[in-house]
Order: sequence, then C-alpha cells, then structure tokens
Amino acid sequence: MNTFTSIFIIMLMLATFTQLWLTKRQYKRVQTHRAKVPIPFNDKIPLEAHQKAADYTIAKIHLERIDLVYSAVILLCWTLGGGLDLLDTVWRNLELSPILTGIGVLLSVFFASSILDLPFSVYRTFGLEQRFGFNHTTPVTFIKDLILQTLIALIIGLPLTWIVLWLMEQSGQLWWIYVWAVWMSFSVFMMWAYPAVISPLFNKFSPLNDSGLKSRIETLLTRTGFKSNGIFVMDGSRRSGHGNAYFTGLGTNKRIVFFDTLIKSLTAGEIEAVLAHELGHFKRRHIHKRIGSMAALSLLGLALLGWLINQDWFYSGLGVHQSSDYAALILFMFAMPVFSFFVSPFMLYITRKHEFEADDYAAEQADPKELIQALVKLYKENAATLTPDPLYSAFHDSHPPAPIRVAHLGSKL
Repeated sequence: MNTFTSIFIIMLMLATFTQLWLTKRQYKRVQTHRAKVPIPFNDKIPLEAHQKAADYTIAKIHLERIDLVYSAVILLCWTLGGGLDLLDTVWRNLELSPILTGIGVLLSVFFASSILDLPFSVYRTFGLEQRFGFNHTTPVTFIKDLILQTLIALIIGLPLTWIVLWLMEQSGQLWWIYVWAVWMSFSVFMMWAYPAVISPLFNKFSPLNDSGLKSRIETLLTRTGFKSNGIFVMDGSRRSGHGNAYFTGLGTNKRIVFFDTLIKSLTAGEIEAVLAHELGHFKRRHIHKRIGSMAALSLLGLALLGWLINQDWFYSGLGVHQSSDYAALILFMFAMPVFSFFVSPFMLYITRKHEFEADDYAAEQADPKELIQALVKLYKENAATLTPDPLYSAFHDSHPPAPIRVAHLGSKL
C-alpha cells in the first residue's frame, strides 16, 4: 500500500471518529441540561422554548452523525474506490483536449456530488426543519432554487474553470501564483457583485419603510461614519422561520440587510443594537482581515498543490492512475478537509474573537442591554442551544456560546 494511502486513511479515520466523539459530547451535554433553563436565562426563556432548542440540537446531531459516516464512505468511493479514476477514463476515451476533458470531469464530479447530497438537503428542509416549525419552503421553491443554483454555478464556474485549467497548463511551474491572482480577483469581485446581482435572484429586498426605525438607523450610520448603498428588508420568511441581520458587499456596493422575521420580533432599540454589532465588524476591519487571511491561506494551499501536482504518489495514493492538472485539483479538494479538520478550532477562535470585538463596539454605540435582549430573542426563536459542549463548540461554532457572550455583554452594563 502506498504510504500516502495509509496516511490518508489514518487521517480520515481520526477526523471522522473525532467528529463522532464530539457529537457524543454535545448530545450528552444538551440532554443533561434539557430539564432546566440555565440561570442567566431562567427569567428570559421559558422551559418549553429551552427544551425545543435541546430537541432541535439533538435532532441535528443525529443527522450530523449519519452525514459524517456517509461523507467518509463517499470520499473513499471517489478516491481509493476508483470513482474518480473511472470517471477520468470515461472522459479520456472521448479524446478531447486536456482542458475540455478536465472541465468534463470537474462538472461530472460537481453534479454527482450534488445528487449524492440531495437526500440530506431534502431531509434537512422538509424533515428536520419542518418538524420544528422553521421550514417555509415549498417543494416548488426548493426545486426552483436548485435549478437556479445549478445554472449560476455553470455560468460562473465554467469560465473560471477554463481559465484555471488553462493557466495550469500554459504558465509553467509558477502557475499557482497566476491562479491565486485570478482566484482572489474573482473572490473580491463576487463580494462586491453578490448583493446586487445574485442575492436578488433568490430573495426580494425591499427598502426599509419604517420611518422611525430608518431615522434611528441613519443616525447610527452617521455617528459611526458608515456609508451604505441602502437599508433593506429581505423576505427570509419565504423559506425559513430563522432570523438574522448582516451587511454585505464592498466599496460603494455595501448593503445592510435585515430578515423580515427579525424586524417583526425585535424592538427598534434591539434592532439598532444588532446593527451596531454588524457595523462593529466593519469598523474593526474584520472583513479586510478575513480577506487577508483567505488570501494567505489560498496562496499557501495553491503553493502546496503546485508541489503535489508533480508527485506520482499523490495520484496513486488517492486511487488515480494517470496524472493530470484537473485530477490534482480535484484530489486536493477532496483531501484538504481531511487534513485541515484539526486546524479548524484555531480559525474559529479568530472568528469568535471578532464577535467579541463587534459586541464591544456595539456596547459603545448602543445600549448593551438592548443587544442582550435581542440575542436572547434570537436564541429563543432560532432554537439555539444555551448549553453547548465547549469542545464541540470550539470545532464548530463561529460565534461564542450563548452564556459566555451574554456574560461578556453584561460586563459592559
């Protein structure tokens, strides 16, 4: 057996069993605390809502366990099971150019992976989310979204894939630098274009028409020096009962977006505090820092791929018998999550640090009590567990656990 094959199998087993162990910890922690609302929330969240959140979390854990095992098996089928190698052989027999063959293989993997994941997507929407009262998506909307997502992926993905494969073939040993430049340019462009071009294809964005709330928000924006391309309410309730708020875009195309579900459930002061938190990400330059991190990590990843692409053991170790640029790219995308899983707590630590910084900024610009009240309402309405396992949270959550976050804001009162 190829040494790299052994390493890959060991890492896949370690990652999978670690994740299953983490879900066991999460299940036990949530189940143990299901009977009683935690003290910081016992006068804010009814026991019934707390138990709903616990049951919702446990249901997601059951699905996550199945998904983990299923994904590991599918990955082995693609690699050591010969799935990708067979697909590569079929396309090579058509005797197309290397770039067209690569596009064909990549598209085939994309479509096959989407079909294999479809049962989980359907169950999440019409099973799990439906059971807990969050799903508002109709089968027609679900199918339309699926078709539209596929079309957008093709319209955007085909030219980008062609450019990447052409650069890999034509630009010599340092091709990865040129690919990195293209990828970063594309990523930044999409951050700018997504809110105005793609998002409206899925949701309706209406200007905020509550004059009192709008005036209050505009005063906050003026005070904080934030310029946006508008304040919008998104029809999130068309698909889900979950609520949220965010700002998106870059440069002159920045937008502030509230879910309609959030607008209905929060007071004007609470909405102002939530927006102050979102503005905190902007004022603390978190977006720029994340772009910088993405740039550095993608450059390192492509540099690694630039070395691996010339190593025969990389292909044979993952079940592919004939080397090619596109096979290296696909195998790298398959293998990287396995090897990077244990790094995820460090990346999530940074995002949680950013959340604390944004909360600190919100506490300076608005009443921290209002933000606490807003967060409690969001925890309740989104059925977010108040008692996550700390280790599970470290590997999975981009936001601090509810008790820690509320305690942190409480210190600002």
